[in-house]
Amino acid sequence: MNLKESLVENPVIAAISSDEDLEKVLYSNAAIVFILYGDIINISKVCARLKEKGKIVFIHIDLIEGLRGDSAGVKYIKEYANPDGIISTKASNIKCGNHLGLYTIQRIFIIDSLSLKTGIKNIRETKPTAVEVMPGIATKIISFLEKEVNSFIIAGGLIKEKKDVMDSLAAGALAISTTEKKLWEL
Repeated sequence: MNLKESLVENPVIAAISSDEDLEKVLYSNAAIVFILYGDIINISKVCARLKEKGKIVFIHIDLIEGLRGDSAGVKYIKEYANPDGIISTKASNIKCGNHLGLYTIQRIFIIDSLSLKTGIKNIRETKPTAVEVMPGIATKIISFLEKEVNSFIIAGGLIKEKKDVMDSLAAGALAISTTEKKLWEL
């Protein structure tokens, strides 16, 4: 699988945070899914159900209950859940995921110029496959970041309308992630 091609062909990523969302996304047009919930007991089943439907699966490992946010946790997720990749805000998890051959998405929250500067520094050091910029409606930041780092940009957070999707993509994001179910069908 070539992640960049998959993102270009499927720019709306379903971000699921409940079993109800899981049931809906299984039969949606969304080809890429971010799992934002679960625990060490059920995460492999959630991932397996998505993979059975041919979905490309990323697990936000910082949000999995009972899992420590360290290299053992990343190894556990790879071995027992077998996703295509991981999402994390932690540089150490991104480095570990890269080492294990997983696609990695570093999630960064941009709230001011210092967090932007720190985010760019971390991205250059960890070399994630992609970067998820939050909030995703910050098109000026997306445009700037897209020129500064050598990773794909995914916009996430507060994306509620089709216009938000179009604005983020126009600013340089390769894809967007959203919990807004109506956008999963775009």
